[in-house]
Formats: sequence, C-alpha cells, structure tokens
Amino acid sequence: MSQPRPDRFLAITVALSLLLAGCGQRAPSETQAPDTLPEAPAPDDADRATPSTVGSGTVAEQGAEVPDLSPPVLTPEAERGKKGARNVLLSLARMIELKAYDQAWDLLARVDDKQRSESEFAALFASLQDISVQIGDGVLEGAAGSSYYNTLVVVTARDGEGRPVKIEGPVVLRRVNDVPGANAEDLRWHITSLALDKSPSV
Repeated sequence: MSQPRPDRFLAITVALSLLLAGCGQRAPSETQAPDTLPEAPAPDDADRATPSTVGSGTVAEQGAEVPDLSPPVLTPEAERGKKGARNVLLSLARMIELKAYDQAWDLLARVDDKQRSESEFAALFASLQDISVQIGDGVLEGAAGSSYYNTLVVVTARDGEGRPVKIEGPVVLRRVNDVPGANAEDLRWHITSLALDKSPSV
C-alpha cells in the first residue's frame, strides 16, 4: 500500500485556508471582544428629583388653601421654657411668610394694645414679595406668677417695584406659671405685645 505524498497534504491545507478566508470566517486562534453598550449620559439637573419647597407667600398667592399653622402642642416641660415661647413665634413667622394674616391675627388675640386693626395688620404686608421673617434670640424672665419672653421680630421683603423693605419691632410673650387654678390655656405662651414699624429700605 503506497503512502500519501506530503505535498498533497500541503496543497489541501492551503486550499481549505483560502476557502475559509473567502467566506469571511476567522481562524480559530482569533478572538473577538464582546460588544459593549455606550455609557449612559448623566441626567440633567432638570431630571434630578429635588424636594419641593414652599416659597414665601407661595400658598396664598396661588389661591390654594393655607393649612392650619397654629403652634403645635408641646409637652408641659417644653412649654414652660424658652422652647415654648419660640414655638409660638415660629408659627407667627410662618403665618406671615405664607400670608396667612387671619391666622396671625388670631395669634395676637391677647395683645394688650394693638397698634392696628386686623385689616391694617394685613395691609402692612400687602403687595410685598419674597417675605422672610427672622426671630431674634430673646431673653426669658420670671415675675410673680408669670414668665416673660422678649425678643425682636424682623421681616424683610421687596415691594411691588422690587425695592427692599424691612418691618421690625419688639415682641413680648407671657405665660402663667404653674400656680393653682391656672388652666391649660393659661399655661401656654401668648403674645402680649407686638410693635412693628415699616421702613422703605433695608
């Protein structure tokens, strides 16, 4: 039996290689990197979720119903001190910022000498924009049977023409101490004096 010639095997190998190349197939030793997806673009600022905020006067200006902004009820221990007094003042500030002037007026029910009527009080802030209220760090004092808290209220805003406006004045709160016969309402802080003056510029 005759042995196949080496040159015949070589010819067959070359022919197969040319045939595979013509068909577009790669040799088994070649490797191809897997396809990759392009990196997703970073979201624009407009696409990012941000917590909603209520700007000064936004609720009232949009005609939506303003929620009850009354001071939250504190524990008796918290109500006795400075925290209880500032609890009332922070509610007053929020009422003015959201233009809930009727609620602010109700909070002033115990003011000894009101400078203005309810309509005049609301007119003090009428036409103002970007209202912001700051409450100063006050002083807590004790007297016979009562405690007092004195501080400063500062309202900054802009008028209809964009000019800065400042409204400020002292405020006094009073609370009946834990004396026999005092009811729950007496034991809470109340605004007893508020004098606000308006200036045309900051």
